[in-house]
Amino acid sequence: MGKLAMVFPGQGAQFVGMGKDFYDNFDAAKKLFDEADAALGYSIKKMCFEGSEDDLKLTANTQPAILIVSVIASELLKAEGVEAEVAGGHSLGEYSALVAAGALKFSDAVVLVHKRGQFMQEAVPVGQGAMAAIIGLDDELIINACNEISDTVQAVNFNCPGQTVIAGTVAGVNLAVEKLKAAGAKKAVVLPVSAPFHSTLMKPAAAKLSVELDKIEIHDAAFPIAANFTGKLETSAADIKNNLVAQADNPVRWIDCVQAMKNFGADTFIECGPGKTLCGFNRRIDKQIQSLNVEDLSSLQKTIEAVKRV
Repeated sequence: MGKLAMVFPGQGAQFVGMGKDFYDNFDAAKKLFDEADAALGYSIKKMCFEGSEDDLKLTANTQPAILIVSVIASELLKAEGVEAEVAGGHSLGEYSALVAAGALKFSDAVVLVHKRGQFMQEAVPVGQGAMAAIIGLDDELIINACNEISDTVQAVNFNCPGQTVIAGTVAGVNLAVEKLKAAGAKKAVVLPVSAPFHSTLMKPAAAKLSVELDKIEIHDAAFPIAANFTGKLETSAADIKNNLVAQADNPVRWIDCVQAMKNFGADTFIECGPGKTLCGFNRRIDKQIQSLNVEDLSSLQKTIEAVKRV
């Protein structure tokens, strides 16, 4: 077996009830949920377990909620001797990866991503920004098409071959969707999100995030982390901070991140947190990657057994 990578999902993976399995069965999960509630000053635990879907979908709630469940998943694996040798996370997930690597303190990260969600929503009022998934076109064609549109729109998530997400103003995204459909996209679907994440419209959010990052202590990572901004493996605290600021208003280079982890020697990837989105991307990026996931008690047990069998 090669090296073990842990990967952490971003926004969109949330669902009401996530993390309850962990909370009901592990003291370590109880402790982290309680620590998060104390850090935030409200019960994210209650929102995860029984809150309305609408409340959980609010960006400022979604981000800490997913981070908490993701970190718990990685901690439960670690308690069983299953430890990452390299890691990465998609957008918000990069913060979860940095907690797992000891670069960010858990309570700091919970508050930070809560604020990150607020900053992102404040940067572009609801109804003024949009995102769309483009299926079945080359990245270069998508980038060129966006460049030809006068309204703000750009490719922001390079998720896997054949799936790229664009973001910008509502007008810009709608024009790009029509243009890319005409160019032969298999699908061009406007996403149900409240802001144009990772576009240049997020510059105000990046500036506010930089101020918040100055207030907390960032450590060198205990193992390499694939940075969304560069698509390369990073460990130094200074690089980590710069990448987190840049990540807010720059594209997520997820294909490059997975390739960097694979080049490091990782052949088994465990997705820690709700959903299996990144497992799906992995299959499209490289069919030889073994992808596992941990989001509840059942998947935790299956993954531990699978890793220990190898």
